[in-house]
Amino acid sequence: MPHAADKKRNRCDGIVSTIEFHVEHKVSYSGRQQDNTELPCQSTPVHPRTSPRGVQPAHARLLSVQVIRELGELLRAPDFRRLLLTRLTSQCGDGIFQMGLATVLFFSPERAATAGGVALAYAIMLAPFTLVGPWAGVLLDLWHRRQVLIVANGVRAVLALTIAATLWVSGPDAILYALVLLTLTVNRFILSALSASQPRVVPGPLLLTANSLAPTLGTGAAFLGAGLAAAASIAIPAGPHRNGLLLAAAAALYAVAAAIPRRFRPDQLGPERLATTAQVRRELRTFTRGIAAAAHHLRERRTPALALTVIGVHRLLYGLMFVASLLISRNLLSSSSSADAAPGLGAFSTALAATAAGGVVGAVLTPVLRDRVPHHRWVALALAVAALAQLPFLLTASLTTLAVQAALAGFAAQSLKISVDTVVQRDTDDAFRGRAFALYDVIYNAMFVAAAALAAWLLPDAGYSRPAYTVVSVAFAALGLWYLRQGQRNPVRDVGGAT
Repeated sequence: MPHAADKKRNRCDGIVSTIEFHVEHKVSYSGRQQDNTELPCQSTPVHPRTSPRGVQPAHARLLSVQVIRELGELLRAPDFRRLLLTRLTSQCGDGIFQMGLATVLFFSPERAATAGGVALAYAIMLAPFTLVGPWAGVLLDLWHRRQVLIVANGVRAVLALTIAATLWVSGPDAILYALVLLTLTVNRFILSALSASQPRVVPGPLLLTANSLAPTLGTGAAFLGAGLAAAASIAIPAGPHRNGLLLAAAAALYAVAAAIPRRFRPDQLGPERLATTAQVRRELRTFTRGIAAAAHHLRERRTPALALTVIGVHRLLYGLMFVASLLISRNLLSSSSSADAAPGLGAFSTALAATAAGGVVGAVLTPVLRDRVPHHRWVALALAVAALAQLPFLLTASLTTLAVQAALAGFAAQSLKISVDTVVQRDTDDAFRGRAFALYDVIYNAMFVAAAALAAWLLPDAGYSRPAYTVVSVAFAALGLWYLRQGQRNPVRDVGGAT
């Protein structure tokens, strides 16, 4: 019936760009369509030339409605909700855990917060993970990701309780650092498993929206946990008992996060083929070859390799400014010799809240503008905002400039991360996806450790240096221009349809 055909054609026109991504998504995975994907409007041919980019104003006006509709579709999907709840519970525990550690390591009066001391703390906590990270990728490709989420969260609960007990009895710093290292290493398994599992519970056309929603809500949950821990740190008298209680609360959330994935089928989150025990042992002995193969695969795909290069350099520069913000909060905006950690912790909490607010804006705008701004231009724009974020500190260092810088940097970081996550997920074959995200995590953390080491050399103990902020601003701008040029040479098959 003509009327019905017209209605169907109009509905397809409204989501044609999303369909184009779905087609490309299937091709990028070596022709294997995900079991849980369903291509809408299959009876209507779709060709890139029929896309309404810049041609149909009605499509642009209804874009926000489309994003809201996609959010509704995601939230109505029970498997996505379950995976999202696992992420939110786990990352809220992360926020409490990390803020508790920050109070102990950086804001306690018995520990001097110098640039070198901060660099050493981050090196102890994160640098060894660059050696452990590749193992996580191999294991994710060989074990059921559901089982990884269950076991790893359970292990973290036990470790958090052990750290709480260590603080309660004022145990040696060596034991404390070792336990922290183990906990953060296990955390990498969980985050990699969550990212690698998402395409198994989200239809291809909704992947960008899911990448905007899930990590953003996860970051919000982490900030919520950190905020609650910061409030408790200010309200409860200082001492090992306070920090022990915070870590016990984190352990409780980790235990809940371990229980939620049990409702998935054992093989529902992938991988599609499970190796035998002998194969696991063989793969663990040869994990470097597996990582090298994943890196070669990403280079062949080109777009994920470029995306990881951008996120790595951004993480180096962002980490340098993060350490500066911590030192400014601890040593410049409060008295470093005071026994009261509240002023410095309050200033740093303000910076974290501003970062979260900026990240929410970036998460909202990235999917909304996907049809209007090409991928490489959006990444370049985010890096331009990161460059502008450093300019307030060229005038003065205050709580206001700290908050403004953090908000702009949060917007840029979240916008960039959503874009990079989507490229790596979409353009990486499922057989390599676990290792790809483990490699992603290695780069993400290794560059932050390098940033801490750079901060020890470049920053004064007060954290404030106009030359440093100038160098970082110029570097962000140069990185954006480089990626803009690379994007023109290697166009990304944009998830929203813009080219």
